[in-house]
Amino acid sequence: MSIVYLPPHRTGDLHYLKRLNRSAILEMIRQTPGLTRADIATQAQLTKATVGNSVQTLLGQGWLSEGELHKSSGGRPGRALHLNDEHFALLGAEVGVHGLRLVACTLSGNIIESHHEQVLPASPEATAHTLAQLLKELKARPSMADRHCLGIGIALPGPVDPAAPVLRLAPNLNWQDVRFLDLIRPLVPEATSIWLMDNEAKSAAFGELYFRTGNIPHSLAYVSLGTGIGGGMVTDQSPPQLSRGAQGLAGEIGHTVLQPNGQYCHCGNRGCAETLASGWAIRAALGIAEDINLVDAISARQHDEDVQYVLRRAGETLGILLLNLHHTQNAAEIVLGGSLVQLGPAFLAPAQRYFAANQNRLLGNGQKVRLRILDDATFVAARGAAAQVLATVIHGSNDLV
Repeated sequence: MSIVYLPPHRTGDLHYLKRLNRSAILEMIRQTPGLTRADIATQAQLTKATVGNSVQTLLGQGWLSEGELHKSSGGRPGRALHLNDEHFALLGAEVGVHGLRLVACTLSGNIIESHHEQVLPASPEATAHTLAQLLKELKARPSMADRHCLGIGIALPGPVDPAAPVLRLAPNLNWQDVRFLDLIRPLVPEATSIWLMDNEAKSAAFGELYFRTGNIPHSLAYVSLGTGIGGGMVTDQSPPQLSRGAQGLAGEIGHTVLQPNGQYCHCGNRGCAETLASGWAIRAALGIAEDINLVDAISARQHDEDVQYVLRRAGETLGILLLNLHHTQNAAEIVLGGSLVQLGPAFLAPAQRYFAANQNRLLGNGQKVRLRILDDATFVAARGAAAQVLATVIHGSNDLV
């Protein structure tokens, strides 16, 4: 679901201008914690009175907190401003093929509470009921008692229509044209704030960029390596912009064809990257059942020749996929996450070697793109969905609270 942005400037609308100023100030402090009122006035080219009034409102609403005094080159020292991590909460959830992951985050992206529920694939309706109950339990935890929930974001394993909150296809769940928010919203009637849904790799990409402070890359591509393979591309704007495509297919790199006339994929095509490098392909090649933890099963057989061969082939395929992503999207940073990163060097090293050896063929000795592997990506997509809630609130057309 596309994030809602502020409408065009309406001349003479004082309420709108105040809302716009508060939004801009929040965004500046989010990206650069510790700014003072004077810093904001200078950088945003606003009067000190305008900044002072806006900051006072945001302090009163619980959005900001004041910190240490900063020395001044002239005049009174100013207090550092930070997002207030004690008042609000952002909820995010990921519907995975083998589990449900939930988080409650602060405005800075710090996880307050989390929960990972191992479940086998089920219908959209059954999944909605299970997730609704888990959301209620998460909200009822003591650490959430005094927090105002700003909204709930849900990350789903398939392309979401850019024009409507519809999951078009989740091939590894066998879901098609699912309006998941319509299923779950009535089950959590007390949650009256923002609801949104998006593709899980896109949510993860958004969160990896949005919750970062300092050294923010111009653009970031996230590659989700799990039962399937997904991707999301986001550029650093205010707010960050996700690449979606006309039908929401942008980033579906797991279904790019690498082996014409190869094995059939769950999507119906043949030779997709998922047929060679995904969790379900590795399971099929090694005869590991769906109800067995893939990482644990491979760890127990890591020295077997057939396991080493399958992982090496899958890793080399991943390397090719990363190179194709680099040539088509050219993100400043590529982040790898998902459960398959836990397979370690046997899977990741061949991909890293291939990508490192080939990424600069078209650039000579140009600067290399950073390839970053997350040690633990369990809650990355859920946290990213929570980040999308925050961006919707800050940059949306409604009042901040």
